[in-house]
Amino acid sequence: MWFANFFIAGSITVVLPFISLYIEEFGDFSDSYVQTWSGWIFGITFVAAFIFSPIWGKIGDKYGRKKILILSSAGLGVSVLLMGFADSVWELFLLRLFMGVFTGFIPMSQALISTQTPKEVAGRVLGTLQTGSITGSLMGPMIGGSLADIFGFESTFKWISVTIFLSGIIVLFGIREVMLKSSDDAKQTSYSSKEVLLHIIGNPVLFVVMLISALVQIAHFSIQPILSLYVADIHGEANIAFFSGMAFSAAGLGNLLMTKRWGRLGDRIGYVKVMIFLLFMAGIVYFPGAFVTSIWQLIILRFLLGISIGGIIPVRIAYIRQEAPISMQGEVLGYNTSLRFFGNIIGPALGGMLSGLFGFSAVFFVTSGLLILSGMITLIAWYKHEHGSKRHRKRSHTFSH
Repeated sequence: MWFANFFIAGSITVVLPFISLYIEEFGDFSDSYVQTWSGWIFGITFVAAFIFSPIWGKIGDKYGRKKILILSSAGLGVSVLLMGFADSVWELFLLRLFMGVFTGFIPMSQALISTQTPKEVAGRVLGTLQTGSITGSLMGPMIGGSLADIFGFESTFKWISVTIFLSGIIVLFGIREVMLKSSDDAKQTSYSSKEVLLHIIGNPVLFVVMLISALVQIAHFSIQPILSLYVADIHGEANIAFFSGMAFSAAGLGNLLMTKRWGRLGDRIGYVKVMIFLLFMAGIVYFPGAFVTSIWQLIILRFLLGISIGGIIPVRIAYIRQEAPISMQGEVLGYNTSLRFFGNIIGPALGGMLSGLFGFSAVFFVTSGLLILSGMITLIAWYKHEHGSKRHRKRSHTFSH
């Protein structure tokens, strides 16, 4: 699964640095038009993903996640292949929409591994798995930028579709799925969607952690569609796809170096504590991005952002794994994925709109504020829960005496 995630993440992120540059080839458009459409074309993928994630999650629970992973890679491969033949903004928009139906490959693989991992090592195992997608994300933009500079955008899309199909073949022949049963087998199929939602709402920290999934994605994805334009603004037009790729990949490198360590730390001291620290750290390192004057300053800040953002995903999934009974875990993780994709919808559109109206620096200010707000909300929910639990235990102890 590590290798499948490596190829999928690499293939998807290959195109990120030059989506806005590809749009510019379709006609003589204004900067504002390109920035706004970059946001919508980037974000529309996640509208479809937001709708389909819980559906795939339920089907995966019933028929097995391996089948969904194979179907997902086939759909992704076809959509990316056809992007190489697009010749208008609307065609690219519709293909990205179609791509979104099948975009849940990596979250689905995390759900598969999560539900088959003991709770006490979930952070470390999910952190290790995530290094696969991070390594792919790290190499993808740099390779994509270089291929685009050498062969052109159209050929890059066509070659990338081959590696996506390869991921499906790896899953088909390399993965054996074990359908686990919980100790309370009688309850295995007894949770309705209403009961699952009531369980989430009834656990305030779990509820907040899942809502934070959306806020973090809004923050992280707000800069993605306009990053290559920002690089061009700072560095100039020379080798623009390559330097955009470096800026994207710097976050992946920080992510790769630390994600497993954050997961292990979460196993030891608690997932929510690690998450709160990382949210504040991410908010602080995002802010100076508005003031950079050279490409290397931006790359260093992206690296530090990767260090902080990288740990949030494995500790979040490990916490959900810990708090949700195994009989409902697939659906709970499905809702979490759906919230992440909701953030992916809002983020690019917000980033494109802010940069179009107020300039690039506004995106960094708003993103920084969102991350710090997320840290504060999580801290308050966690503190109230811990304080309430201690008070409850104290009352119970006094009563028993």
